[in-house]
Amino acid sequence: MAQVHAEKALRALDAALGAVPGSQERPGQRQMVQAVAAALATQEHLLVQAGTGTGKSLAYLVPALTSGKRVVVATATKALQAQLVDKDLPRLVTALAPVLGRTPTYALAKGRGNYLCLQQAHGGPGARADEQESLFDGPQSSLGAQVLRLREWGEQTETGDRDEVPFPVPDRAWRQVSVSARECLGAKCPDRMDCFSEKAREAARWADIVIANHTLLALDVFTGVQVLPERDAVVLDEAHEFADSVTGALSHELSGADVKRAVAAAADLVAAATLQRLEEARDGVEGILGVLPPGWVPQLDRHSLDVLGLLDVTAGAAVSEITRGSAEVADDDVELARRERARGGLSAVLEAAREIGTPSVPSAVYVVADGTTTRLRVSPLRVGGALGSTLFGSTTVIATSATLTLGGSFRHAAAELGLAWLAGRPVGDRAEPDGRDPVAVDEVLERDDPSPRWRHLDVGSPFDYSRQSQLWVARSLPDPGRSGVSWAREVDELLVELVQAAGGRTLALFSSTAAATRAAAAVRAATDLPILLQGEDSPGALQHRFAAEARTCLFGTRSFWQGVDTPGSACQLVVLDRIPFGHVEDPLSKARLAAAAAAGRNGFLEVTLPPAAVLLAQGAGRLVRSTTDRGVVVVLDPRLETAGYSGVLLSSLPPFYRARSKEAVLASLRAIDADAPPVLACGPPPSERRRAG
Repeated sequence: MAQVHAEKALRALDAALGAVPGSQERPGQRQMVQAVAAALATQEHLLVQAGTGTGKSLAYLVPALTSGKRVVVATATKALQAQLVDKDLPRLVTALAPVLGRTPTYALAKGRGNYLCLQQAHGGPGARADEQESLFDGPQSSLGAQVLRLREWGEQTETGDRDEVPFPVPDRAWRQVSVSARECLGAKCPDRMDCFSEKAREAARWADIVIANHTLLALDVFTGVQVLPERDAVVLDEAHEFADSVTGALSHELSGADVKRAVAAAADLVAAATLQRLEEARDGVEGILGVLPPGWVPQLDRHSLDVLGLLDVTAGAAVSEITRGSAEVADDDVELARRERARGGLSAVLEAAREIGTPSVPSAVYVVADGTTTRLRVSPLRVGGALGSTLFGSTTVIATSATLTLGGSFRHAAAELGLAWLAGRPVGDRAEPDGRDPVAVDEVLERDDPSPRWRHLDVGSPFDYSRQSQLWVARSLPDPGRSGVSWAREVDELLVELVQAAGGRTLALFSSTAAATRAAAAVRAATDLPILLQGEDSPGALQHRFAAEARTCLFGTRSFWQGVDTPGSACQLVVLDRIPFGHVEDPLSKARLAAAAAAGRNGFLEVTLPPAAVLLAQGAGRLVRSTTDRGVVVVLDPRLETAGYSGVLLSSLPPFYRARSKEAVLASLRAIDADAPPVLACGPPPSERRRAG
């Protein structure tokens, strides 16, 4: 049966490729199509590492559409969602219609906050009162004008989708015309029949393929609120990021403003004694947030726990009172909407207080300060167990990424996703690899509650990295962890040499905003090359200009290590300033390191090294984006060759040719620059595309 499905998917792939002029056969893509089709047929989970250039989107979309199953595809970013819906799927469903005898359907699913809310935009009975008092006063007048413009757009749009607004929309203005899932009135909303978000959900309900994002899927799986339709299978694209999305979905936070709003909304809906206790809890939360310093809180003190307990109990009592009172105003939509909003706000702070005070799973409690706002937050230390018993326990999952292995093994990815290592096997291989004991495997698979079976596959990349590209580690530089000042000085000097030899054409990726700013200033002072710096324009505008202008350099930080796709001669040098270890003061990482140490495990290998390896591979992967690209990756951190863990990092990178000297690298860059073809056309900049829309 699996073979039949695989052959059908391959025929469909041929039809899809035949509809695109210039398409080339990619062995890795065909291999992945067969594996995905087989997994969907056998209902075994599948982990696939598909290197850059494999065409992995087509490799999972084709078998998904030919499987006859309803599939949710969850991506890491809105940009990838847009690519699938605007580019890949329209062409694909047309090409597959003759093969399938019908035109498959697809839909885009987004969180409720991405759609204009009619109640909120027009001040209906369910509207939130944020910032309304000062909306049109003094310095707020620009905000008022933006909101008026959004209201006018809301009268014309068919979708209400923020991404379709034909003018820039600041977050603060959008907040005035949208609501979160928690704030939505649901069935009690007077505008529910015309709701943009509900219309989008209804369209997704009947589609063959639903394109969502990681966060939306995580919320659907773990919150008990169905925001995605029923499905037979899930595809996790960029699966190396999914555990972080789940961590975010399972986190709770509490701020003084959250509690203040919740108490104010309930003030005239509860008994005087209940309101007094709510106000005491509100003041108590503000008090503890005023004295707790930012960072990990290994143990909350007795007073803080008492305050959280008071908020939990009192908010619960208030919710009960409001619920009982709602029966008396059942015919008044306006009053019901107001009560529903108050109940939602109280329920949110109640859940946060309960989980922070008495976490339901091993968790980290920590304080984050953002400008003038301080929040108390709790996050699970690990999410693999929750994933294994929920998503992987009930749905066939295809997890794929260009960076899914660590040191050549899927073991870490499996643990992150909640899959038992002993329950996995490579695709097409009946033997137990990687030293797995057959007896132990049988025990895992034959017990009363067997772990889900899964397979793994690495299809490689169609690129000839050893011919197209080089990797050079600047081993002679000081250790940035020990001699930061001298390292930074030498990095700036070397960077000038590299950028000049490359004639521009450089994507330089840094571990911090300060490092990027410092290096950009040094190169600007020493050369006449155009240097674009993250933060000086929108990410989309910066990437467009970098791709369109051959001599331009782009200097960016963490968000640019992934997602920048610049094939052709515009990018022929990628510089990584240092191994991208997480910030040493990150509170969640500190808590995870402490938990690993307490359990006798190596926290560095378990907590610190894996995400650094993935991000390093993602950053290096920005260089070669097509079969004709040429260039050099330079890492300015000598630890990539000298540290004891360097082997794990290097084995996670593409198989670049290893350059051994600065002189050889500079000569190669000059030669590549001299032979560089014109940059590829990249269309109009984002601002013009938006106006055209």
